[in-house]
Amino acid sequence: MSNMPLIPYSTTLHVRDTCLCLHAQRAARSLARRFDLALKPSGLTNQQFSLMMALNRPEPPPMGPVARLLAMDRTTLTAALKPLSARGWVSIEPDPKDRRGKRLKLTATGAAALASAVPIWKEVHGEIEAGMASDADLLRQGLLEVSA
Repeated sequence: MSNMPLIPYSTTLHVRDTCLCLHAQRAARSLARRFDLALKPSGLTNQQFSLMMALNRPEPPPMGPVARLLAMDRTTLTAALKPLSARGWVSIEPDPKDRRGKRLKLTATGAAALASAVPIWKEVHGEIEAGMASDADLLRQGLLEVSA
């Protein structure tokens, strides 16, 4: 016989029905699949779209603020930048104010690739929001509260 404590099935059902982490993960996976499929013709994944959009600023940002915005550590951000850099869509340059730091710059070809993906994103995002029975702004607010 096992010495494992028995967790009642009712606990399993309670977690299934109420766990914010589980529901957020399921929603994130579903959204990621939908946006990956839609963005495929642009040559971008949803993660690459978000990363490149985070670089679309008047001045090339340092790595730290981009990593924080995307809730990534620097190592993960560096790995995510490699394929974009290899395609010539992003350049990683020394920070002119602090040579130890790096600035992330969207190249002209990267900006063009991103621009081709924006109408796709707008369409899919609009479809998702239109299909929701609940308030999308309220959902965004709740997600921001959890991630703060």
